Amino acid sequence: MNLDALWNAPPVFVAHALAAIFAFFWGGVLLLLPKGTPRHKFMGRIWVAAMAIVVVTSIFIPRFGAISYIHIFTVTTAISLPYAIIHVRKGNVRSHAIAMVSVYVGALIIAGAFTFLPGRIMHAVVFGGEPLTYAPKDKR
Repeated sequence: MNLDALWNAPPVFVAHALAAIFAFFWGGVLLLLPKGTPRHKFMGRIWVAAMAIVVVTSIFIPRFGAISYIHIFTVTTAISLPYAIIHVRKGNVRSHAIAMVSVYVGALIIAGAFTFLPGRIMHAVVFGGEPLTYAPKDKR
């Protein structure tokens, strides 16, 4: 484990990773607890806020100075979160549940798995080594 790889990364990486890790565990607990309760609603709001941080920070994480395939999850999550909220407010709990589980699986599990590929910061954190440089190249 090499936490220096994370702590030495630009602040946007740190914020993104911490929000994603929090959302992964908080969301996992949320999925296991009873739905529709005041606790579920309160915890859900916190989870949506954490996911909003994940989405916003991901916009500022270009891979090698360009948008990468993983940014597809940014767009789908940015669309799915408000979609889920709108549907639960309209009483369509099924659509809400499908959207929220899809965000959890897509943005946190599938996209999260991509962060463990060699050269990425989370790969360096968990497996050791140094991450590749992620800063956009200077265009002078």
